[in-house]
Amino acid sequence: MNETVPWSPQEFEAQLRALGSRYHIHHPYHQRMHAGELSREQLQGWVANRYYYQICIPRKDAALLANCDDREVRRLWVERILEHDGQAGGIEAWLSLAQACGLDRETVISQCMVLPGVRFAVDAYVNFVARSAWPEAVCSSLTELFAPSIHQQRIADWPQKYPWVDPQGLDYFRGRVTRAHADVEHALAITLEHFTSHAQQLRALQILRFKLDVLWSMLDAMYMAYVHGMPPYFNVTDA
Repeated sequence: MNETVPWSPQEFEAQLRALGSRYHIHHPYHQRMHAGELSREQLQGWVANRYYYQICIPRKDAALLANCDDREVRRLWVERILEHDGQAGGIEAWLSLAQACGLDRETVISQCMVLPGVRFAVDAYVNFVARSAWPEAVCSSLTELFAPSIHQQRIADWPQKYPWVDPQGLDYFRGRVTRAHADVEHALAITLEHFTSHAQQLRALQILRFKLDVLWSMLDAMYMAYVHGMPPYFNVTDA
C-alpha cells in the first residue's frame, strides 16, 4: 500500500482512537486511585494539582479562538469557556470537589500546592495552542475521546472507595459525562475535515500524542511527590 495515500475518515478516526492506550487512566497513579489505594493526602494532591489544569483550560480555549478565522467554529467553541468560567461551571465545580475532599478553597486557589512538573506540563499545552494554527489546537483537545469512561468510573468508584469524600463534590464528573460527548463530536469533526492528506493525518497523531504526554507527565510529577515521597528539592536543605 502506498504510504502517502491518506486514510479514509473511518481509518483516520480509528488511528486517533487507538492512542487511547496512552491515556492517563493507565498511569499507576490513576490505577491506584481507581483501586481505592490512594491516601487522603494523595487524593487531595491530585485534586489540588489538577486545579491548575482546570483554570488553564479557558485560557487555552481563548488562545484558540484568537487564532480562529472560522466564525462558526468560534460560535460553538466559546461555549467551552463559558462552561469552565461560569459560576456553576467547570472551575467552580472543581473547587467544590476540592472542598469535598477536605481541602481549603483559598489554599487551592492560591496554587501553593501545584508541583513544578505539573505547572510546566500544563503551560506547555497552553503555549502549544497559542502558537499553533487553530485546527491543530482543536486536534490537541481530542484526549476527550477517552474521557467519558474515566468520569463514569470516578462516579461509580469514589463513594465506596473514598467514603470520606462528600458525594456532592462529584458533580464535576457528572456534568462532564454528557458534556464531553458533545465536545468530542465537534472537535473530532473538525479534525477529520481539516487533516486530509497523509502527512496532515500523521501530524494529527503527533499532536494527540503530545497532549497525552502532557497528561501523563502531570501524573509523573504527582507520583514522585505523593507516592515516592520525593517532591521537588526534598533532599535539599536551606543554608
